[in-house]
Amino acid sequence: MRFIEIFPFVCYNERMVKFNETMPRARARGMNAVVLAFVGDAAYSLYVREKLVFSADYKTGMLQKLSAAQVSAKGQAALWERIEPRLTEEEREIFLRGRNAKKPTKSKNATVAEYNLSTGFEAVIGFLYLVGDYARMDELLSGENT
Repeated sequence: MRFIEIFPFVCYNERMVKFNETMPRARARGMNAVVLAFVGDAAYSLYVREKLVFSADYKTGMLQKLSAAQVSAKGQAALWERIEPRLTEEEREIFLRGRNAKKPTKSKNATVAEYNLSTGFEAVIGFLYLVGDYARMDELLSGENT
């Protein structure tokens, strides 16, 4: 049985996407900002988890606690304040679209302002991830200026 027959809602055509396949910038720029944030949330979470795993030998409970603090809306809003001055015009436009987008959910543990900032931040990360600009993601997230 083929994948498309099992999960018809996942594949709208017969072409399967390969893991880590990149998307043309123009297509990614045209995506809904909340969809970019959906991808950005996962990409940033993986970035943080990898950084923690490579940096020390923590048990999973501690890894979860440390990653949750960074991946939360509050943590992302705080990080946003540090990286915002280094954005390109393209990244700034994507951030604004994400920040201003109507979101399907509301934050339980952050203010509306923090949640909006974090959605814009996630949209930028999602965009960079989809286009395969991992070096730029790392530059922004690690705090390095190149």
